[in-house]
Parts: sequence; structure tokens; C-alpha cells
Amino acid sequence: MAKCKYCLKEITWMKEGRKNVPVEGDGTLHRCDEMMNTIKSTKRMDRGSLSAEEIKKYEEAINKKK
Repeated sequence: MAKCKYCLKEITWMKEGRKNVPVEGDGTLHRCDEMMNTIKSTKRMDRGSLSAEEIKKYEEAINKKK
């Protein structure tokens, strides 16, 4: 069994369609408050808000790391 990296509860992973979802021992979907707060706090960027030059700069930086 695996542990949730946010709340450290014992969970298992099950395939649902093309996604793996965390499931608790009783078979219910695992959604802890710590995980939901972390997901909400991630910064999201709208691709339309960036200029073509900025997008090119980010893509070059990503390719340079490889």
C-alpha cells in the first residue's frame, strides 16, 4: 500500500478510465484537505496572456535543461 504524500494516510491507486485515482481502504475516493489546498494554491498561467517572445524564452529554457 502507498501513503498519501499530503496527509500520510494509507491509500491504494486504482485505474479509472485513463487516470489513476487514490482510493482509501474502504473503497471511497481519497480527497484530503491538505491535497485540495495544495492543488488550489498552484500558480496557473493563461497561455493567451503571454507574448510570443516570452513563450519562446520558456520553451528554450525547458529544452536547454534536457
